[in-house]
Amino acid sequence: MSIARTTAAIVAACVRRPWLVIVLAALLGGAAATYVASHIAIDADTTKLIDERLPWRQRERALDAAFHHRTDMIVVVVDGATAELAEDASARLAARLASGSSTYRAVWRPDGGPFFEQEGLLFQSTADVARTTQQMIAAQPLLGTLAQDPTLRGLMDALMLMSQAGQYDEAAWSAIAEPLNKLAVVFAAVAAGQVPAFSWRALITGSPPAPRERRRFILVEPVLDYRALRPGEAATQAIRKAAHELGLDADGRVRVRLTGRVPLADEEFGTLAEGAAINTSVMLLAIVVLLWLALRSLRMVAATFLTLAVGLIVTAAVGLLAFGAFNLISVAFAVLFVGLGVDFCIQFCVCYRARRHATADLMLALREAGGEIGAALALAAASTAAGFYAFLPTEYRGVSELGAIAGTGMIVAVIASITVLPALLAVFRAPGEAGEVGYAAMAPLDRALLAHRRVVLAVSAVAALAAMAFLPRLQFDFNPLHLRSASAESVSTLLDLMQDRETAPDSIEIVEPSLDAAIAMIQRLEQLPEVDHAISLASFVPEQQAAKLPLIEDAALLLSPVLEPGRVRPPPSDEETARSMTTASMRLTEAAAAHPGIAESAARLGQALRTLAEGQAADRERARAALIPSLSTTLAQLRAAMQAHPVTVADLPDEVKRDWIAADGRARVEVFPKGDAADNETLRRFVAAVTAVAPNATGAPVGIQESGRTIVRAFLQAGVWSLVAIVLLLAFTLRRATDVALTLAPLALSALLTLGISGAFGMALNFENIIALPLLLGIGVAFNIYFVSAWRAGRGKLLQSSLARAVIFSALTTGTAFGSLWLSHHPGTASMGKLLALSLACTLVATLLFLPALLGPPRRTSVDAKADAAHAIGPGQH
Repeated sequence: MSIARTTAAIVAACVRRPWLVIVLAALLGGAAATYVASHIAIDADTTKLIDERLPWRQRERALDAAFHHRTDMIVVVVDGATAELAEDASARLAARLASGSSTYRAVWRPDGGPFFEQEGLLFQSTADVARTTQQMIAAQPLLGTLAQDPTLRGLMDALMLMSQAGQYDEAAWSAIAEPLNKLAVVFAAVAAGQVPAFSWRALITGSPPAPRERRRFILVEPVLDYRALRPGEAATQAIRKAAHELGLDADGRVRVRLTGRVPLADEEFGTLAEGAAINTSVMLLAIVVLLWLALRSLRMVAATFLTLAVGLIVTAAVGLLAFGAFNLISVAFAVLFVGLGVDFCIQFCVCYRARRHATADLMLALREAGGEIGAALALAAASTAAGFYAFLPTEYRGVSELGAIAGTGMIVAVIASITVLPALLAVFRAPGEAGEVGYAAMAPLDRALLAHRRVVLAVSAVAALAAMAFLPRLQFDFNPLHLRSASAESVSTLLDLMQDRETAPDSIEIVEPSLDAAIAMIQRLEQLPEVDHAISLASFVPEQQAAKLPLIEDAALLLSPVLEPGRVRPPPSDEETARSMTTASMRLTEAAAAHPGIAESAARLGQALRTLAEGQAADRERARAALIPSLSTTLAQLRAAMQAHPVTVADLPDEVKRDWIAADGRARVEVFPKGDAADNETLRRFVAAVTAVAPNATGAPVGIQESGRTIVRAFLQAGVWSLVAIVLLLAFTLRRATDVALTLAPLALSALLTLGISGAFGMALNFENIIALPLLLGIGVAFNIYFVSAWRAGRGKLLQSSLARAVIFSALTTGTAFGSLWLSHHPGTASMGKLLALSLACTLVATLLFLPALLGPPRRTSVDAKADAAHAIGPGQH
């Protein structure tokens, strides 16, 4: 029995007992819905999207196993208007997070804590250590006064002490001119109602801190729940809550941001979900409108939606049954099912409308529609499913699972379209048709395409050649950051970190057998022109300690007694603070009158102090908040810095050692690129150079490029397998090589046009939108099959037929579903929707304009040949 007769028999059976079919479909859909509701899960672990057996994935897994605490981290970036604010905020936040929470396994500061506070000066150059210690010694009187009384009263005493010194030493006024000016600025701002940022370190050293000094990091190893859409959400929320409770989010002088693998993955889901409800609603509304225009019957529209709903829920259940959870890519099967499944429903319904115009019998029209369109539907579904199933043998597991689920969905969709849909149309008593269903207005175009076949084919050839000319401009963007929304905090923070070579995440990691081997590897790597520098645990042992330690020891002899006074004055009352401000204001006013060199700064500072002294207690509290906490931080850092001692590898803190030495003694090396790390070509050269020296290298740049090669290879394999499967399927069904070629020719043209236009307008291929190319095979073949099947059956005037109406509205509804992805706030998803829409438009143009001209007049069938023979013999001669 042929496919057409089989389909007609199935449809006939379903319309004879429609309620039985509907009840069975409802039971199946209900069971599937129950299973989905109780088992639905999305595995958000992006590391599972590519086959773990690949060599480079094995190296990644080995690194993760050796340093498991660094695998999934939240990086807390604390920026302060001053170095003191950044240090104070990060220290308090780290202490709060480390106080105990079930959402974290570990919390540590890679650039802070007692070790770096004590040994920090040793990491400066010898010249910088000499300059810093000299500046500290010069500030000894100020530091001594403030150490004994670290309050606003103590600061006022220090100002009066400096003014007294100036009475006997004119050069002293010149020395305090700049500090007076800085204090004048900050107190004037406080008097104006602000809480400005003030750096005591800058006051003491005379130079502003570098941007890197105003940034601190906290690393958090969270407990992840991969059953949730956002596995790290509980941990990130706890961090934000801690920052809020400490008032860090309310202090405009401090900014706390989160990045790292966990926030990047979680916020990607947030970007995907952003506006999804609105986009989905708009998509469904647009599909309803298009279905109404195609079918002109709300009952047929309702039947179509119910059929799609049953098919979608059954496909979801099959996917969960097969894989246990959807991954980040396979979850897109829903949009693909709706976009492609609606095509089968439209084809059947439009064919039914055409048959219903010829007969008033609803049941007969449904049976005839099943026989007429059934073979084309089956072939279209099989070719589309083949395009999806072609991903199964690839190493790109994320798309492989998508292919399995979506391919099965196509089979489910075509079965539903010849069983559930006819039963619903029978029960709903789909209305008859008063007129022709096709497009009579397309008659001139039909005639033109046949009359000017050669011109159309020549224009198509020119278009193909022009598209081929733009193919060299087609680029593949392997940088996954370009697929993420730059407005997401984790992404914008990461891009900010990439501006600094010391914090850029584009580093390569190498694991060596020992620390000595790591040091030797660094010496080899730093000879490469592509490498900026490389570090290991040994990099945390300061150089030239023999020259730096005596400088620090000399400063400590003078400063330690000053910084650690035997007695600290008790905090003053507000009244005492106000009196000290009044007295300091008077002294500064006198100094301004006597010494023109400091007149402006001293007068401005004196006026601000007078205003605060005469103001409310809240004004003086605002001054205390602006100056005293950072003063306490600076004094504590200076005390610690005076305790520096020789550092060896053995003296390094355990949390530092843990980051660089594995439990079995293997040592980690981190290599940084020279040049713009955001440039793809720079990273290519960097990876090639490093892996030539260290073949076991891994890390983000290696993973990005290797995953790019794996994904491109997977799509090329899928494209080849898909094309082979479709050719075999067409050959088996059509049984004519010329018909197979006629079906595939428009597909080749649409593929060239899609890629050529992408190259011409700079639309790069990437890890997400490349899925449009294999889908192009399935969709294009489906559309072409409808026309070729009709042409083989001897039907002419294809553009005027109901078939053209079905193809056009199928393309529009499918394009609407895919186009809704274009509206996504997620750049990767938007690029996929854009390329899908472009490929669909090119496919439609090739099917409606190129294919009819390529096919030419309808093929003469055996029935036509017999009729012509009978006419030639004449009446009574046969």
